[in-house]
Amino acid sequence: MDKLIIAIDGLTGTGKSHLSKYLADKLDITYIDSGLFYRAVMYKVIRNSIKLNDYMGICKAAQMMKLIFENDKVMLDDADVTTQLRALDITNKVTNICKINALRRIINERLKKYAEDENGVLIEGKDIGVNVLPDAGYKFFITADMNARTARRHQDFLDLGQKISKDKIDKELKLRDEFELRKNPAILKRAENAEEVNTTNMILEEQVIYLYRIITNTQI
Repeated sequence: MDKLIIAIDGLTGTGKSHLSKYLADKLDITYIDSGLFYRAVMYKVIRNSIKLNDYMGICKAAQMMKLIFENDKVMLDDADVTTQLRALDITNKVTNICKINALRRIINERLKKYAEDENGVLIEGKDIGVNVLPDAGYKFFITADMNARTARRHQDFLDLGQKISKDKIDKELKLRDEFELRKNPAILKRAENAEEVNTTNMILEEQVIYLYRIITNTQI
């Protein structure tokens, strides 16, 4: 059987992270959330007081960091930062570094290396199907309407013990979309051979089953 390589892209809040994690578990392959790489860099930028316009310093931090995924834990330079990387401060600031093309190249190369080293891999993010896994056997582009995205993002924060109003989340999602489309529209580009999946009216289990059937060509 050929090595199973899956690329999943989509806007923030579409629920692609939860979908990807459970799908990878069901397929028994490695799951990698590319967003955690950027969050890890942002964490180091904040901890080391690196200025957001110091692109060289930011890229150096990305090159030097040691990032390891251990089951549900994220280890950064041998420290467990799983919870810290999901903090609101990181969430609100990470977009500022995602626009740095040199940084994206560094992280994309690291993601490619992960894919090469694994027997099977699912990587999700925003330019995975185009720039990280262009030869992936399966590519999906996840969409959902703003109401669904807001609700899912709200639940994510609640799961982390963070109470944030839906109005605030809705506003920040729209600002993030606008920022990314203006500053770096290429990262939101859908791969030509990616299947678009609208999950607005699908619960998580339905999403997982739908993609699983496509990949395995089975009925469950």
